[in-house]
Amino acid sequence: MKLRHALLPLCLLAALPSLASARGFEVRDMVKLDRVSAPLLTADGAQVIFAKRVVDADLKASSSLWIRDLRTRDIAPPKQLSPEGWNVNSAAIEGQNVYFLSARNGSQQLYVMPLAGGQPRQLTDFALDVDSYRISPQGDRVLFSADVFQDCGSDLECTSKRLDTGKALKSSGKVFDGMFVRHWDTWADGRRNTLFVAPLPAAGAAAVKGASAISATLAGDAPSKPFGGNDDFVWSPDGKSVVASIRVQGSQEPWSTNFDLYQLDAAGKKAPVNLTAANPAWDAGPVFSADGKTLYYRAMKRPGFEADRFGLMALDLASGKVREIAPQWDRSADGITLAYDGTTILTTAQDMGEHPLFGINIERGTVVKAVGDGSISGFDVAGRTLAFTRNTLQSGDQVYAVTSSAPGSPVRAITPSAGEMLPDVKFGEFEQFSFKGWNDETVHGYVVKPHDYQEGKKYPVAFLIHGGPQGSFGNGWSYRWNPQTYAGQGYAVVMIDFHGSTGYGQAFTDAISQHWGDRPLEDLQKGWAAAQQKYGFLNGDKACALGASYGGFMVNWIAGNWNEPWKCLVNHDGVFDQRAMGYATEELWFTEWEQGGTPYDVPQNYEKFNPVNHVANWSKPMLVVQGQQDFRIPVEQGLATFTALQRKGIESKLLYFPDENHWVLKPNNSIQWHDTVNAWLMQHIGQ
Repeated sequence: MKLRHALLPLCLLAALPSLASARGFEVRDMVKLDRVSAPLLTADGAQVIFAKRVVDADLKASSSLWIRDLRTRDIAPPKQLSPEGWNVNSAAIEGQNVYFLSARNGSQQLYVMPLAGGQPRQLTDFALDVDSYRISPQGDRVLFSADVFQDCGSDLECTSKRLDTGKALKSSGKVFDGMFVRHWDTWADGRRNTLFVAPLPAAGAAAVKGASAISATLAGDAPSKPFGGNDDFVWSPDGKSVVASIRVQGSQEPWSTNFDLYQLDAAGKKAPVNLTAANPAWDAGPVFSADGKTLYYRAMKRPGFEADRFGLMALDLASGKVREIAPQWDRSADGITLAYDGTTILTTAQDMGEHPLFGINIERGTVVKAVGDGSISGFDVAGRTLAFTRNTLQSGDQVYAVTSSAPGSPVRAITPSAGEMLPDVKFGEFEQFSFKGWNDETVHGYVVKPHDYQEGKKYPVAFLIHGGPQGSFGNGWSYRWNPQTYAGQGYAVVMIDFHGSTGYGQAFTDAISQHWGDRPLEDLQKGWAAAQQKYGFLNGDKACALGASYGGFMVNWIAGNWNEPWKCLVNHDGVFDQRAMGYATEELWFTEWEQGGTPYDVPQNYEKFNPVNHVANWSKPMLVVQGQQDFRIPVEQGLATFTALQRKGIESKLLYFPDENHWVLKPNNSIQWHDTVNAWLMQHIGQ
């Protein structure tokens, strides 16, 4: 009997391994986690398809398509739909078929396979990669984009041959007579993303090789570079035309945000028509009503401001009249999806530190939060069934499904959470808080507890500062700046959504422009004080401030204007010299809006909040991180920061990535980044 009772606690521990061996989350967990995305529903809402990205032992990534029958409840788990060994992306469902892109045979081309399973069939065999696409409503053609020399017209081989000729040249010099010279992480070579239309081959026929260019006469990228996708263009319901968002600004392109919606003849015979010429700001995301009479889209109002509010617009194509659907809704819409009855627009938007899904009544403009509690990253709707992906501060994306036709129908998780994939890991708990910041206005932030939190104990702090500057560190998952990687090392985390952050109204977002160094700094100072007062477990004597992009600028600004609280600093791709930034960055509209003009027209604005002018006050140890391929905040900014630190004799390190851009994307580089940052924190604030 004694032996039996003595073994009981051991049995309980064995049954609860997560309690017996709980550990913190770390970067190696993060890079190895499966990632799901892009849920798609069949027309009847009975099945959901999603993409899943996995990495092998060498951290090489591959993506496949998975399918789940929603009618089986939880009896049948998702199963892989795309063949084993294929790497696929950009799925679309049409009828009983699923289309996708794959570079299976050497270049990225379009494939199709039945939803019921089977061998994929190659539909295109172009001389160039298919970058994005949409199947026509009639199912007989494909609208796609390719990166081409536009003077080649419809001849895709022309671009391929010209690229081969360039590689064979003995000289390497490039002559430019206009901008962009480089953009994001790529040097310009004269090519533009251009839209083409091609017929789809009949069953049993060979893959199509030829296509007709329909946007080559417009000197602009469709979709836009570097982050545009197939939400930049759409078929009309009758398949006779296409509408695309394109910026045609000639030599002014680097300092213009004037994207317009162009109606393009799908046959390529008629000249393009600019539908939004009256708006000098950004028009994006076209979507037709089912009858083709109305074009819905998103529009900004202020030229040159990339973080202006995207309002929801309706254009009557017969009369040309435009109206804003929900002018009083003070949020910026991410996209447009029409609900099944055509009376409601579904869209996501930043909102109070989260990223919910909203429903907007088209006629009345009323807004309802459909799904919240975290960040919705993708969704699809079919009839009364909704599928979506959601992430939080404690898990990456999960696929969920819900059918609204059944009262009280529960939201069902189709894929596991990070915690379910990592049962031995304990994630830090989090909480949102608020305080009075600049101008006595309410500002919000988040605190994340260390994974091993114990009541009554104090913990060193990682004070994270988000980039943008019009961005947010809220209730969402990140693979670059993830608070759980710090909580997993035993640190508490504090994040402040200072003035300039998104999701708190456009006036709040606007407040940072021309005020990079005062209003947000005041919010950070008051937020740091408020967090320490509210959360007794924060050890204010052992804290480091970390940030990237604008957050990196703020770290440099803090170094010269508020360095007292910090034991160390981490600056990733941050601005060091505002004036040099204004001349060297690629998207000039950004600096010119944020500083109120060009560096030569308003030089005083560039000097007002310029970290380079306060280096004399620098004293705290700083780790500098910089990517060579970062053309947004060029490498010289990071090198100058490190030079200033070294010249002053301040303890400092430079982590340089020759193969990364503004972000660190390669898994092994991400591991090195986190290991270096964690070692820096350990050295200066311990655990």
